[in-house]
Amino acid sequence: MQNIDYVLSVASPVFSNDPNSDTTATEGILRILKAAQQAHVKRVVMTANFGAIGFSNHDQTSITTEADWTDPNEKGLSAYEKFKLIAEQAAWQFIEQSHGSLELTTINPVAIMGPALDAHVSGSFDLLKNLLNGRPKMIPNIPLNLIDVRDVADLHIRALTAPHAGGQRFLASAAGQISLPEIAALIRQKRPQIAQNIPTKTMPNLLLSSAALFNQTAREGNLLVHVNRQLSTQKAQDILKWQPHFDNTTIVLDSIDTLIQYGLLP
Repeated sequence: MQNIDYVLSVASPVFSNDPNSDTTATEGILRILKAAQQAHVKRVVMTANFGAIGFSNHDQTSITTEADWTDPNEKGLSAYEKFKLIAEQAAWQFIEQSHGSLELTTINPVAIMGPALDAHVSGSFDLLKNLLNGRPKMIPNIPLNLIDVRDVADLHIRALTAPHAGGQRFLASAAGQISLPEIAALIRQKRPQIAQNIPTKTMPNLLLSSAALFNQTAREGNLLVHVNRQLSTQKAQDILKWQPHFDNTTIVLDSIDTLIQYGLLP
């Protein structure tokens, strides 16, 4: 890291059942921070996620902001979300205890989709793949917040050098929300040639919550149903002059077109 002023830390273990993944994610960011501190780097921008912020806020009348933190013991929290949460907490603790000049900024995006550079797409695309291959047989009525990868990249670049971005967390989300049944309807309308396997029935929330008593995947889905989806990106707008350019409809359709382009359809 010699002669480097700014570092982007964007990598993390994903969707792993390895019990050591929490250690891997945490040790990875701590190694970066220690090396950056030794090299007198000015700022590290870390890709965190929304799961570290909003998964414990179930109050649908409130607004979720960067001041919120997910409880690591939240019922239904996936291993991936927990590992990301623990890694971000460890990063902030390192900065607090080091008393050095190194600054940390975290970007906390919701589900990232949009056009990909190659066939290696993000895990968020599994939401679309599962719909397209007809798994499950009924669509859970899960509301989602989405963000386009291009808007996430823009936010990272702005956070590198903005004077007041150090020591801040920034939520990244497109405006509003879109549910899995709404995504299914959009695909049927705009890309009917690939929609033949999409389920036509919506799973009642009561059925999902009942399944959550016995199944971890259902517990994770049940948590997503109850997460407050009213988010504020005002901090990024004020400090970084950032605005998302792509709405939920565009994000979904561009993601579908990426799956078609790279032959990734089920």
